[in-house]
Amino acid sequence: MDLGISGRVALVLGASQGIGRAVAVALASEGARVAVASRSLPPLERLAGEIGGAAFAHDNDRPEDAPALVAAVGAALGPIDILVTNTGGPRPDPDPLSYTRDEWEEAHRALLLSPIALIEAVMPGMRERGFGRIVNVGSFTVREPVPTLMLSNSYRSATLAAFKTISRNVAATGVTVNTVLPGRIATERAIRLAGSQEQAEASARAEVPAARLGTPQELAAAVAFLCSQQAGYITGVGLLVDGGLAHLT
Repeated sequence: MDLGISGRVALVLGASQGIGRAVAVALASEGARVAVASRSLPPLERLAGEIGGAAFAHDNDRPEDAPALVAAVGAALGPIDILVTNTGGPRPDPDPLSYTRDEWEEAHRALLLSPIALIEAVMPGMRERGFGRIVNVGSFTVREPVPTLMLSNSYRSATLAAFKTISRNVAATGVTVNTVLPGRIATERAIRLAGSQEQAEASARAEVPAARLGTPQELAAAVAFLCSQQAGYITGVGLLVDGGLAHLT
């Protein structure tokens, strides 16, 4: 299927590895002109070279830098038509009351304020042009919190609600605002949380109805479709990409 985004400018956050990298590759394969951003510039520059895109250093803990990033992408590639907000999660802890105030504030900036700041920066141009696709990478834990992920549970749920609220406000302007909710995806973070690749795979076989880990490419395919011309009537959704896991809760 031709997704109708050839020549569109996309900005993908957290693109140095895992889900963000897979999303950038998927959008570039559809002909989008992709800007990739994360803290670590060297792997981004290699990725940008592979997909014919552009790399930008950006720290999700600094939402105040969002306007400068959007301006830099615009100067290099043109106005942003597609925005994919994506960030790693805070550290796990079995005690939900163990986190310091600084950790709460850092998670607040990275998981909630940063995506909103990026939307604020790209939205005027999207509305003016009558086209925009915004997708946040959240987590299936917004449906059922994971006991060890207090900060992620809290702020990803808030971001899902914020995206839903924004989606209704701009639905008549040609801009869609959606969230994907990945389950057990084979990323470095998921493997680290499980303890090893083998433990992550064994847990998925036992607990996920699909009996396996999902791949970053499978999640990226869902994101790419939500960014497509054809997905213009889909907005405000939280799309589970979890092999059926959340439906057990």
